[in-house]
Amino acid sequence: MSKNYQYNPWPLGRLNPELRRPEPDLARKLGYEWEDPRNLVDMFEEEIANFTGSKYAVAVDCASHGIFLALKYLKFTGEVSIPRHTYASVPMEVVNAGATYKFIDDYWLGEYSLSPTKIIDSAGRFKRGMYLGNGHIQILSFQIKKNLPIGRGGAILIDDPEAFKWLKLATYDGRDLSLPYDNPNHIQMHGWHYYMTPEDAARGLILLNATNEKDYRDFSWNLYPDLSKYSFYSGNYHG
Repeated sequence: MSKNYQYNPWPLGRLNPELRRPEPDLARKLGYEWEDPRNLVDMFEEEIANFTGSKYAVAVDCASHGIFLALKYLKFTGEVSIPRHTYASVPMEVVNAGATYKFIDDYWLGEYSLSPTKIIDSAGRFKRGMYLGNGHIQILSFQIKKNLPIGRGGAILIDDPEAFKWLKLATYDGRDLSLPYDNPNHIQMHGWHYYMTPEDAARGLILLNATNEKDYRDFSWNLYPDLSKYSFYSGNYHG
């Protein structure tokens, strides 16, 4: 690392202890040891992968961005089928990723496929061993109403090491965080600012240790409006 470069201290701005979010210190009390707070994100990803049965998990700032990144990784620009009863951002992220969509009747429970891809919107499900394997890319949500209520955030479950490498870079502006800023290989690709913060990851670790799995439940199609009835999405319903 260049002698002229000094990494910013944590937290940025040297906040007084009483103004800092408490989750990193609470996670340490549970036995999670870290030097760089970003290690908390890695630990959270490992815990999520172990819990769901996937080989890898990539934490993101929200499930919507998880869907976007999955489509970008696949370089999918065709048409996907999505339920007409789903969250409003799903078709938006399909378009943002450069693809198109059509609404179909799909009375799903917990999760549904963005056909013909192997992307699964699992924002309505979180349970042990849920990963489907076989190259599927499953998107989780940790929104405040979900089973792991971090408040904001999500994760991408995968079993492909190349997908894991690409998604890790993509979530953090294409940056390889293992290299110093002034290393010529620090920025490796076009990326997006979609990472999960260490504080949210620490909250996720705390909740994983505190919540009762028996309270987890699947969300279903009937909790969401029929998007095909909105003029904004008109012309994309194929019943």
